[in-house]
Amino acid sequence: MARRVPEGPAPDPAVQKMRLQYAKRGRLRFSSSRDFQRALERAIRRAGLPIAFSAGFHPHPRISYANSAPTGAASEAEYFEIQLTRECDPDQVRADLDSALPPGLDIVRAVTAGPGGLADRLEASTWQLAFPADTDVEALRAAVQTLLDTERVEVTRMMKAGPKTFDMRAALVHAQVGDAVSLSIVVRHQAPSVRPDDVVTALESVAGFRTARPPVATRIEQGPLEGTAIGDPLG
Repeated sequence: MARRVPEGPAPDPAVQKMRLQYAKRGRLRFSSSRDFQRALERAIRRAGLPIAFSAGFHPHPRISYANSAPTGAASEAEYFEIQLTRECDPDQVRADLDSALPPGLDIVRAVTAGPGGLADRLEASTWQLAFPADTDVEALRAAVQTLLDTERVEVTRMMKAGPKTFDMRAALVHAQVGDAVSLSIVVRHQAPSVRPDDVVTALESVAGFRTARPPVATRIEQGPLEGTAIGDPLG
């Protein structure tokens, strides 16, 4: 049986790979990763970028995404890669895409990709958890210390395949309570990933800490882990 061959010319080859950082802000933090993917593809068409496509019967734009934040969490440090069929100025691509996306999905940076994979450079994240103003700061500080002093803390989260229990403490690199009823945490990326709500669940399980409303979580940065600090993944 003869092998089917797609009709028409082969797609133009990719000559440039670009890495971009974007933010999810305000109400747009409730957009899912799939929502952003659809918005980005429309923005690329509106901006007229020379996006490369895959070969085959169902060509797709050559875009790859890495470690997106959960729906409902804001972020200043989301990343994706695109491949282009001609060389473009990264600053112009950033400006054109930012103008084509809705406010709240904001392109922060664009650089020509260096060697290696982007996903390999996203080793950990810094999150800021903003608790309600009436939260007992001293109780929060004591609960965080108890969590840090505990060697293993298991939490259960509903996955696509059903509930899964895992040790979240192994991923927690650093945690510190700020003056404005906020908690800054650094978590190492692992499978399954540890999310801000897992940390809130752990604070309740090990120290009985509860809050009237869940905190608003914002990813401040993600990249290579350097001690308890996060490096620049686009550097």
